[in-house]
Amino acid sequence: MINTSAYDYINVLQKTADAAWIRNDVIANNISNATTPGYKRQDIAFENELSKALRHSRYKSMDAKVADLKMNRLKPRTYTDSANYSYRLDGNNVDIETENVTLASNQLKYNGLIDCLNQEFKNLQLVMK
Repeated sequence: MINTSAYDYINVLQKTADAAWIRNDVIANNISNATTPGYKRQDIAFENELSKALRHSRYKSMDAKVADLKMNRLKPRTYTDSANYSYRLDGNNVDIETENVTLASNQLKYNGLIDCLNQEFKNLQLVMK
């Protein structure tokens, strides 16, 4: 078996793209429940977990930090946002305009991640030639 770190960044980008994909589904669910009484919006916790994992190795290069990541511990987690807070009388805390902006922002992030993944594979192909 060959031990290589050639796919370290690809693995991190893939996990992040997967989290963005899941966030897209969660936001779509929030939008579809914007008029459901008592519904509380949900979101994904991933970026903070990734940031924490990268900060864990303080005095290392980014390559070393990415190589040391425990990929099986990086999992997007769905949580209820502001579970006890609602500015509407029906108890729903979904703001449709905010959700639409968040959806657009997340889609841009996802597209950027896919572009980065494609570039990483192009770099690998270039090295293999």
